[in-house]
Amino acid sequence: MSAIFLLILLIVFLALFVAWFFIFFFMPIVLPYFFWGAIYVPTAKNRIDTIVSFAEISPGSKVADLGSGDGRLLSAFAKKGAVAFGYEINPFLVSKSRKNISKEGLENKAFVLNKSFWQQDLSSFDVIVVYGMVHVMGRLEKKLQKELKNGAKVVSHAFVFPHWDFVKKENNIYLYIK
Repeated sequence: MSAIFLLILLIVFLALFVAWFFIFFFMPIVLPYFFWGAIYVPTAKNRIDTIVSFAEISPGSKVADLGSGDGRLLSAFAKKGAVAFGYEINPFLVSKSRKNISKEGLENKAFVLNKSFWQQDLSSFDVIVVYGMVHVMGRLEKKLQKELKNGAKVVSHAFVFPHWDFVKKENNIYLYIK
């Protein structure tokens, strides 16, 4: 009887370990894609440089990164003098972003909000950055055209808006100006 009990206990323990592994290592990357938006893909350093260059920010510019991932772009913009806000729905990436921002001493210039950008008013931003997926770009285009002030810049990584003509393209980065 005790051998059967130990075998059942071992099976339960293994099942719990597999569930824990799946929840903490697989779900933070894949689950947001299936339910809310794009899967997390880190932006390469050369693309970050292009995005920041396209934005042509001045000190005090207000930047929003929609789906800010690990906060790399927020840090890059904050180092150039912008006040950068990231909207990220994945709580694990929010935590990682905040740690990365803190390591660089940018807590007063870069902020990560664990919120969906869809419910946010983006009218106060000078620059919007997005690494969206094709299935969100049409809806996002309508939101930005409605909310952004004239002269606001939108920098898109890899994906284009269906009806909005970009003014500049380089390194698979697109610049739009409202």
